[in-house]
Amino acid sequence: MPNVTIQQGPRTVELKRDLVRRITDAFVDAYQIPAETVYVWFQETPAESWGVAGKLVADR
Repeated sequence: MPNVTIQQGPRTVELKRDLVRRITDAFVDAYQIPAETVYVWFQETPAESWGVAGKLVADR
């Protein structure tokens, strides 16, 4: 059973719904497994709680 973890800033439910469908479809196609065995987890972190290139994402 594949477990996929996505670490990102907050996104809308619609975007996450679409991504979960696409990831699941990719595993079903590549591994020939049932969709029910693919788990996708989102870990969302607010923009003021992570940085890139020496700056908080909230300040970019």
